[in-house]
Amino acid sequence: MNNKRAIWIVIFIFIFFGLLVVKLFDIQIIRSEELKYYANRQQKVIETVHAERGLIYDRNNVLLAYNRNDVSFYLDTRMVSETNKKKIAQKFSNVFGESYDHYYNLINSSNKTICLEKKAPAEKADLLKNYKMNGLFDSEDPTRVYYYKDLASYVLGYLDDNYHGVDGIAKTYDAVLAGQDGSMVVFRDAIGDMITVAEQEAKPAIPGINLVLTIDKTYQQILEDELNAGVKKYEGNSGVGIIMDPNTGEILALANSGGYDPNEYWAYSDTARRDRAVTDTYEPGSTFKSISMAALLDKNLVNENQKVFAENGVYKFENVNITDAHKLGWITAQQVIEESSNIGMSKLVVNIDDNTLYKYVRSFGFGTYTSIDLPGEVKGMLRKPNEWTPVSKAFLSFGYGISVTPIQLVTAYCALVNGGTLYQPQLVKREINHDGKIISESSPIKVRKVISDETSARIRNLLVDVVKEGTGTNAQLNNVIIGGKTGTSQKLIDGHYSKEDYNSSFVGFFPANNPKIVCLILVNSPKDGRYGGLVAAPIFKNIASRIINLNPNNFENSSPAIPERNSYTSTYVSNQKSDNNNKYTFNNINNQSTTPIVIKPGSMPDLKQFSLREAIVTLSKIGLKYKVNGSGVVVEQSILPGTNIRKGEYCELFCKEPNLIGATVY
Repeated sequence: MNNKRAIWIVIFIFIFFGLLVVKLFDIQIIRSEELKYYANRQQKVIETVHAERGLIYDRNNVLLAYNRNDVSFYLDTRMVSETNKKKIAQKFSNVFGESYDHYYNLINSSNKTICLEKKAPAEKADLLKNYKMNGLFDSEDPTRVYYYKDLASYVLGYLDDNYHGVDGIAKTYDAVLAGQDGSMVVFRDAIGDMITVAEQEAKPAIPGINLVLTIDKTYQQILEDELNAGVKKYEGNSGVGIIMDPNTGEILALANSGGYDPNEYWAYSDTARRDRAVTDTYEPGSTFKSISMAALLDKNLVNENQKVFAENGVYKFENVNITDAHKLGWITAQQVIEESSNIGMSKLVVNIDDNTLYKYVRSFGFGTYTSIDLPGEVKGMLRKPNEWTPVSKAFLSFGYGISVTPIQLVTAYCALVNGGTLYQPQLVKREINHDGKIISESSPIKVRKVISDETSARIRNLLVDVVKEGTGTNAQLNNVIIGGKTGTSQKLIDGHYSKEDYNSSFVGFFPANNPKIVCLILVNSPKDGRYGGLVAAPIFKNIASRIINLNPNNFENSSPAIPERNSYTSTYVSNQKSDNNNKYTFNNINNQSTTPIVIKPGSMPDLKQFSLREAIVTLSKIGLKYKVNGSGVVVEQSILPGTNIRKGEYCELFCKEPNLIGATVY
């Protein structure tokens, strides 16, 4: 009996070892490659090494955006015992400050992988560096940090959850900033802990390129502060502001009122994140008169002293009423801009043919992209001459029937005052690699020459008068000469021009004789003030004053000087037909002296042959009161030249209009 048992035991041993040999043969020989593959897949892992995203600086190397090396912690709840769940909940509570119940309930909320902490700061993550538990693992999860929160957010943009740029510079330069990810081969044990790294198979990550912007952080802060304060003060729906260097095309600041924090972009609506400076269009209104006047001056079709009748505020043209805010009679072309007369501008513009005007407007960059480095830019709307109605040119001359973006208008104004050259607006000054080597550096991009240097100087002269004595006086400063143009345009709502909603704007520049700054302010639907001169001009003034006070010497009124207006003459006599076939002819008014009025202390100057305006300004300077008879140029004065005078005396001026021929056919 015992022998039988022994035999059976031996048989079972032989069978067991036989099966074992067969199994080993299957593992080692037959399925070796297959099992080796599965083992490698479990133990040998190729992990991505994320590249450091490039940093962003302002023009003065102030850091605006950087990366924080955060870590996210995950737990596979299927691999954790009840006891370990409690231990993990307690450990995370101690490190991150949340309650024990918070983590314990989170762990029990699912039977799959959960995120215990998202984007934990590196200093917190280090406290868990040596904490090991089955199913617990971590992953690098960098965070883009915008140091000044909402400052310049519409320029900088933001990143999505995949660390890709969504808007602003972040999107336009996403590939440049992102760099190139690397990889490393990691060997792990059965529970996922790292054993070793195969250094010979590692591919290092290449950090992204750093960007230095044209933005000036201080200017940006000033613009945002004053724009937000102005929109609040005048109860506007929104506002846009842009500061630009007219001599290079560099954007020094760009803002929308309100703003958003790109660190928490998800907390804001799509509307709040929309960059209205490049995506929204509007009819520019009277700010566009400078463009129309530049075309007329550049073609020598109009002279600053040329007169036009402003119809006392209402002008019926092609069965459409054109109106002015003020009732004006005979005014010069200079006063058309100064007083922002729609009627005067519509009458002057008949001297230029449709195609020529269109070419000038198009050359200034309207109806096309500026190619600024921001996504979402639109072209606006500029109809071709063959699509114009009989009143299109008249309305275009004072900024209706055309839609523009704020970036288009400020870029065009830079060309108006810089000598006539249109530059492409720029936001990136240079690109630098992680070793500090400059990869590329931008230079001004000249698009085209739009108007002559002389025309540009004449426009600057006109726009200085707008601020000195016209609709833009609220932008005037004592220490620096300012030039600019106001604009007030009714908003087109549901196909009709609103009587309540307006776009109020002002585009200014300084110092006027050698512009270094051009600034556009646009306020949408202000309830208080309404007019550009009452709403946007004061906002510009506050911005200009703060910028100048940063470095007054940089904005001294230096050469090149603004030429005297009276030095411009013209022998033009127009017989250009208008849209309604009426003919308009103007004699040049060129009977005024080009010699400045000489003022000697205590002595009456000779005012004869000077314009009434120049005479009144002179009398105000020397402290005399005045009475006026007639209009035009001074032909007689009650106090003879050279007479001793005392402040407060009255001087009566006798004036006559220069000869005008055929100007009454309107």
